[in-house]
Amino acid sequence: MSKGILLGDKFPDFQAETSESFISSFHDWIGKDSWAILFSHPRDFTPVCTTELARLVQLEPEFKKRNVKLIGLSCDSVQSHRKWADDIIELCRMKSGDSNTCCSGNKLPFPIIADDNRSLASKLGMMDPDECDEKGAALTARCLFIIGPEKTLKLSILYPATTGRNFDEILRVVDSLQLTATKLVATPVDWQNGDDCVVVPTINDNEAKKLFGEKINTVELPSGKRYLRMVEHPK
Repeated sequence: MSKGILLGDKFPDFQAETSESFISSFHDWIGKDSWAILFSHPRDFTPVCTTELARLVQLEPEFKKRNVKLIGLSCDSVQSHRKWADDIIELCRMKSGDSNTCCSGNKLPFPIIADDNRSLASKLGMMDPDECDEKGAALTARCLFIIGPEKTLKLSILYPATTGRNFDEILRVVDSLQLTATKLVATPVDWQNGDDCVVVPTINDNEAKKLFGEKINTVELPSGKRYLRMVEHPK
């Protein structure tokens, strides 16, 4: 991942030109209580990127319900981002089968940063040395950061250009991060919002009973250790 940004670190503030407007402060753009997802893609008008953003347009209302603001980034220009939006929205409508599902008009529901000189992508560790444009300049990888309301990094992923991301999985991760930010639980394999959770191993059985009552289901394992403690999804 980025060499300079680790989980829990304060995410850098920056200025940027976007497909919507100039952002004078990324932190101010996020706001006081919102979460944010900053994601990069290699290039506008490319097949995998178009499918990714079309799916993200479909899911944007779900992210909005969770108070998550979305913002993209690539090394293309503002003009390129705006022209590409037509293709993204049309593909979204084709996949949805409903012309009213994806945006009103031809404007994306989130901005895309125009990082023409690659300065921000380089600073954030988003570059892919194996992907270059026709001039040999490196392009951005499929990088994604989830940033919490306190402006710290909560999650980061980095995919190569050939592998599209699963934004339904990103939505699931947001549900997990937001739940575990306020409750002393963790989410097990394949967890979906509403499923049972596990009690974090840092609290003992007595503390767990005070928090969750008698609803704890401790799974008996050959080791005899009582570490797998299931509880209903906390309200």
